[in-house]
Amino acid sequence: MNPYLQNLNRVEFLVTFACTGRCKHCSEGDHVNSGEHINGDAAADMVYKVAGKYAIKSLMTFGGEPLLYPEEVYKIHIAARNAGIANRQLITNGFFSRDDEKIKHVAKTLFESGVNDIMLSVDAFHQETIPIEPVVSFASALQGLDIPKLHVHPAWLVSKDADNPYNNKTREILSLFTDKGIPVSSGNVIFPGGNALKYLNEYFDLSVPHISPYAENPYDITAICVVPNGGVLNGNIYQSGILDIIKDYTPEEKRG
Repeated sequence: MNPYLQNLNRVEFLVTFACTGRCKHCSEGDHVNSGEHINGDAAADMVYKVAGKYAIKSLMTFGGEPLLYPEEVYKIHIAARNAGIANRQLITNGFFSRDDEKIKHVAKTLFESGVNDIMLSVDAFHQETIPIEPVVSFASALQGLDIPKLHVHPAWLVSKDADNPYNNKTREILSLFTDKGIPVSSGNVIFPGGNALKYLNEYFDLSVPHISPYAENPYDITAICVVPNGGVLNGNIYQSGILDIIKDYTPEEKRG
């Protein structure tokens, strides 16, 4: 077993960089509303292989907006459920359609696919460009299903308790969901990168270093993330087997 991944317990899939929002806090920068996306069959095959070798406790699909490509998301979560991965998460902004029947169908199929933890990205930043009505409709459709965990997952500027126009607007928007009985997670504090650094730099103290909360220790990787083109670690699941990629992984500092 590769010593750099001996504690691997989580798999993530960045389904697509395409997004229905244009959020000024997004660490990934600007997005388009269509584009390259993960291959669900290859991703599902990877899930089975990794879960057969490692004690994978959780799996996440996210984006961009992953539900622009729901069929791929279904395949990944069906594999995760069948492979015995306990926590199967989806992060979505909830806006992938305005058609109420499609919204209900996607909600039902996510449930049937085994998603058991859904985080709705709802806050002042998302709602600058994303209409709230389809998101509320999606949340209502999910509430009618037996999904163990459904919550809104806001982004906070500076801190959850900070008093600024964005956080105040976020609190107002969240009431639309808490009034329906949908809880709010602790959310996340915005990291100064991508659009956030471009549009919100006055809120950050840039004289001190900021370390991304999502960065993995390259010498003790507990989570691997596959991007839309199949890239993961130093390889690509469309070109090589995931277990070979894991076996051959070496931190950059050790290469060359």
